[in-house]
Amino acid sequence: MVSSQELEIVRRFLDNVYGKKPDTTQANPRHDGAVGHWLETQMGICHNANNEADLLGFEMKNQTTSGKTTFGDWSADYYVFKCRHNPNSTLTRNQFIEMFGKPNPEKGNRYSWSGSPIPKIDTPSPWNGSRMVIDENDTIAIIYDYSNDPRSDKSATIPQEYQRDNIILASWSRVWLENKLTAKFSQNGWFKCFRNENGIYDRIAFGNPFSFDDWLNLVRQGIVYFDSGMYVGNNRNYSQWRADNDFWNSLIMREYPPFPF
Repeated sequence: MVSSQELEIVRRFLDNVYGKKPDTTQANPRHDGAVGHWLETQMGICHNANNEADLLGFEMKNQTTSGKTTFGDWSADYYVFKCRHNPNSTLTRNQFIEMFGKPNPEKGNRYSWSGSPIPKIDTPSPWNGSRMVIDENDTIAIIYDYSNDPRSDKSATIPQEYQRDNIILASWSRVWLENKLTAKFSQNGWFKCFRNENGIYDRIAFGNPFSFDDWLNLVRQGIVYFDSGMYVGNNRNYSQWRADNDFWNSLIMREYPPFPF
């Protein structure tokens, strides 16, 4: 039986979103989230960064053109550089990015810890040789081994004190991530709003809740992956945990239209 909360979300979609093209003329043209903000407004969701389900116990997702959809922007609760979780480190955030990240020629050789410097669960980073593991306590960690770093200039790039193996660059403990995942996805589930080839919203689909163990198993399988966007000059870590749209689509349980009223 469909819940009253789901029916209310479908009603809002039908009344305020269905058949419409997002109006972003008043938004910052450089802001990638303008369409998402328009959708939030139409659905009656306040713009915020709270880690909780968006609407009536459901997490809302918008159609993306990137081919992937985000679970959440969840920074690690430990970094090897100096931060509130590791105040005694002498390594600055910029030093970390320059040591383990990569310069971007299209951005004036600005360094970022993103793209090839980031390992996948089953594939070490081809840039710095770091690896991602999940330990017996369900902690996800990115570990650097100097001996596996393929860079020819690594002795000049990595200071002497970090020229060793088994250095934890970043880690996400279960208690840290579980609170974030369950707050968003473990209540009533999630829904996603879709647009047609003309950019007009024409469909809304619903999926079941996730438990943390469900989600962590997806990380173990490489279906959910860490998509970092950390770079020098911006204090945000941009720590996105994502899965491809095809996977999200495979989880759809119900979709509208046809509308139930």
